[in-house]
Amino acid sequence: MKILIAGGGTGGHFFSGVAVGEAFLIRNEDNTVVYVGTRNGIEARVGPKEGLDVRFITVSGIKGKGLVARLSALAKLPLSLLQSMWLVLKERPAVVIGVGGYASGPVVLAARLLGRRTAVVEQNSVAGATNRILGKLVHRVFVAFPPATRDFPPGKAEVIGNPVRSRFVQMLTLESTQTVGVGEKLKVLVVGGSQGAHAVNVGMIEAVAGMPEGLRNKLHITHQTGTKDEVLVREGYEKAGVAGKATPFIDDMAAAYRFADVVVCRAGAMTVSELMISRRGSILVPLPSAIYDHQTTNAKVLVDGGAGELVAQDGQLAENLRSALTRLEGDRMALQEMAAKAGALGKPAAAAEVVDVMYRLVGRP
Repeated sequence: MKILIAGGGTGGHFFSGVAVGEAFLIRNEDNTVVYVGTRNGIEARVGPKEGLDVRFITVSGIKGKGLVARLSALAKLPLSLLQSMWLVLKERPAVVIGVGGYASGPVVLAARLLGRRTAVVEQNSVAGATNRILGKLVHRVFVAFPPATRDFPPGKAEVIGNPVRSRFVQMLTLESTQTVGVGEKLKVLVVGGSQGAHAVNVGMIEAVAGMPEGLRNKLHITHQTGTKDEVLVREGYEKAGVAGKATPFIDDMAAAYRFADVVVCRAGAMTVSELMISRRGSILVPLPSAIYDHQTTNAKVLVDGGAGELVAQDGQLAENLRSALTRLEGDRMALQEMAAKAGALGKPAAAAEVVDVMYRLVGRP
């Protein structure tokens, strides 16, 4: 059968959709998956490179925009709905799934109006605006974390975890937690997202600069800096005499997770899910400007489960990072306990579960 997966804009939305698409192909290699997004999203850059069939509609976001941008986005809605209806009529998918981002709105709405089976996937602990609206219309809602169920009609949302690509799941789970806390040095992975996080970058430099030399010598830091801060971070660590590597982007994130004892990071939905699947404890610095403060809610899923520590991005960031790393370096058992508890929260079969439910919804074996 043919499956339409709509949404994107950010990697969290798009790669979640790709994971679901791959799961449909694993279920039956004769299935066909079509992705729908915008020419301005990550799907336009990455999708064709990966050999994916990506189609585009004309739509833009409203939430968090200025008046002129909101008016422009509203003016595009009739066209985007017409484009979406034409696409659904032309492709005749059995299933249409929205994965968040404004591109999913008109496509899922058009599919519902045309009698197709529909669902949405919500990656965060707090549902985005598009999914909140669509959740009232679609047949099924899949959420990654329990707090998100509050944003949908009672009993409609099913907690399945975040869909993660199968090969990434396999690589993340290699070696499990056997290497956590082993060795003379505390192996720290710092990731602020694909573009880096300036506040986290500066916080880490200041944190290590204020440590005693004996503690600095016990650290090995692998730091994804983003392009702009690479030199700043590298020189900061060199000046502090800390071993490790500063790089704009880490290609093999699975290997980076496996090498780490603890991860200092933002609390985006996919990062939190990857921490669970890779079984790694974390020091989480939520992005304070995230819509609905959803990164803090994401982080609390790990913190409440004993798998992470939350550090706010404020004037005490460097001091609190220093304190957390100092404590964990001296307590390897705590690292191992955090790792085990992260693993207990993981749901590596999320993408396959979406497929199973949608197959049942269309009456397929």
